[in-house]
Amino acid sequence: MIIFTNDFIEIIEENNKVLLKTIQANFQLKDFDQLVRKYPRIRLTNFALLKSALGMVSTQPVEIGQWLPIIEIEIAKDNMSANITLNETTEQIKNNQNKILLNLDELLSKHHITHGIKEIDTEKIIAGKTYCIAEGTEPVKGEDAKITYLEIPERKPVIHEDGKADYFEMNFIFEIKEGDWLGEKIPAQPGIDGKNIFGESVPAPYGDDIPLKYDSQAAYEVEKDNKIILYASKTGAVENHHGLLTVSNHLKIEGDVGLGTGNIDFDGSVSVQGTVCSGYSVKATGDISIESPEGITGAKLIQSLNGDIYIKGGIFGLSETEVEAEGSIFVKHVNDANLVAKNEIVIGFYSLGSYLVANIISLDENKGKIIGGKAVAKNSIITAFSGNRLDRRTELVIECLSKQEALDNIHERAALLKGIREEIFQLTAKLHEANQHKSRLNRMQLQGLQVLQKELEKKKVNSEQIDNEIQQLMQAVKVSGKEEIVVKKEANPGTLIQIGKKSSLLNKSTQGKFLIEFGELNV
Repeated sequence: MIIFTNDFIEIIEENNKVLLKTIQANFQLKDFDQLVRKYPRIRLTNFALLKSALGMVSTQPVEIGQWLPIIEIEIAKDNMSANITLNETTEQIKNNQNKILLNLDELLSKHHITHGIKEIDTEKIIAGKTYCIAEGTEPVKGEDAKITYLEIPERKPVIHEDGKADYFEMNFIFEIKEGDWLGEKIPAQPGIDGKNIFGESVPAPYGDDIPLKYDSQAAYEVEKDNKIILYASKTGAVENHHGLLTVSNHLKIEGDVGLGTGNIDFDGSVSVQGTVCSGYSVKATGDISIESPEGITGAKLIQSLNGDIYIKGGIFGLSETEVEAEGSIFVKHVNDANLVAKNEIVIGFYSLGSYLVANIISLDENKGKIIGGKAVAKNSIITAFSGNRLDRRTELVIECLSKQEALDNIHERAALLKGIREEIFQLTAKLHEANQHKSRLNRMQLQGLQVLQKELEKKKVNSEQIDNEIQQLMQAVKVSGKEEIVVKKEANPGTLIQIGKKSSLLNKSTQGKFLIEFGELNV
């Protein structure tokens, strides 16, 4: 088929190829370009050969391009959409609307496109522009799993009607009974399937699953009413321990710890309704609560290996008492004692001649006093007063890691965490395989399976602990350079203010927020 001819050239279509025959040389390239614009179905593919062919008379036509269909269709790789392009002039499109629509229907039928077909307004079509002719229905992802846990009362001071905080009234140990509800999970839901442009179903993904996080020794799951219900498998104190809901054993002592009880060393939480007598100790893996309003006098050791310590009254240490908590310590006042907490020490009234170590040390901002002794924190120390009018030596110290030290620790802990998570993955795979054949296992093999399960739970707890340590170190990096000592009312002479390696011993009364500014302590 001859597309165009004149005295110089002849453009021919043959098997959807565009051929050029030069009758007379030196037909201008710009004139050829204007000519081709009148024929949108021509797509040039060999410009160099075209330029050469126009420069000399040819005995045989040469291929310079493709002869495009009136309507081109392009189907997306995922079969979810199809686009068309009309290779005709705008005038030809308007003059042949019925023919174009008929061709379009035939094209869709040829490609088996049946779903999501869109109407095309031929009055508004622009030649050479791409239009979406069919669009599939996207699948809708299912709802993610939803988890609700038993709400454990937050450990914070009771706020009275007058707005004042009472640091010594707390729901510290939250006890539950075997079979009590601990939480529930609505499993991830199926989605709504979609459909591609060929009418084929496109499977929808389920919502994301979220595991119930709990200690398998403390709780169990029951499927009920399309939910997974979590129940306590024993009576005790419910806690959130490193991200895992757990129920620890709870020892409740109605009176004092003393001659009648001996020293207490308990795997779980301990609540003492009375006091801890002079020379006696309470050690527990969980939380420790001492409820006597008079506090303790001369007790030897109060130690929580994994939890917090709450002493409703004060501590009269007599230079003998040690209080150590993996978490936080809450106390009304402290005299001549050593307190060490990994997280926070909260004191209501005063600390007198005591040694305090924690990440954060905070006393009441209006009445709290640190008099004598030494308070060492990593992040901040807050009090109303420090020292006294007799210039008693009182040390307020921030011991902070440099950013590089913190980053080195993060890398070290991250490497350890990676190894433990790999072990967890391998143990989980072993347990999954063993559980598939559980019905055929003998007693010894079942015992071995239980050992593996316990080992897995321990590694999960260890993993959570290390992950928490990394988060704390990352927080330390963020606040590096922001450490502060705040004395709201009065810092008396004899108070040592130290942040990192910078320190100043006050020789006159002052108050305010002390921190490192421009590399120096702003005292």
